[in-house]
Amino acid sequence: MPIVATRSNLVKLRRRLEQVQKGAALLRRKRESLVAELFSRARPAIDSRKTLETQSRAAYRSLLAALSADGTDALTAMGWPARELMVDLEPVEVWGLHAVELAQPPTVVRSLAARAVAPGPGDAAPVTAAADFERLIELVLEATPREFLMRRLGHELSRATRLVNTLEQRVAVGLTSDLSHIRRTLEEREREEHLRLKRLIARRKTQPVEH
Repeated sequence: MPIVATRSNLVKLRRRLEQVQKGAALLRRKRESLVAELFSRARPAIDSRKTLETQSRAAYRSLLAALSADGTDALTAMGWPARELMVDLEPVEVWGLHAVELAQPPTVVRSLAARAVAPGPGDAAPVTAAADFERLIELVLEATPREFLMRRLGHELSRATRLVNTLEQRVAVGLTSDLSHIRRTLEEREREEHLRLKRLIARRKTQPVEH
């Protein structure tokens, strides 16, 4: 529906365009801050993933060595009893995003004394495999909150970018076009009114004066 070309609508559109421009500027600053936050966390995240990959390979190599030495049944017996792992989480807020982080690094790797089954002289491979996987679990638990926050930051960055593009490329462009249309219409009206007044004045000047 076309906007009626009135001065009140012109003022309203100007104010709305100013609000849109201010909102886009705030979102641009937020986007820049999110980019800086992501870059500051990118290197630790990359290093963490490399460490996880290295530890994962080591753990599975240890597992293959233990399987070849003792077989599946022996390794299953050494894995009992199962245990629960408890981690302490605390809430954090980064640029309005709610996430969690570990209150302290988890301790998953057990000493020989803490294992339910006392290993024998030939149990070096299973013990090494168990320790390697327990270390892998520690690394996964440490990396999970960081990865979750990185994903939230990436999602928020994409959202801020979409909003900036919408405001600048659609809303602001549409408002600018409407403002231009109203200005042209009002200027044409003013010119027509000016010409009409000139004709009236000229007509009165050409009329004879009555005595």
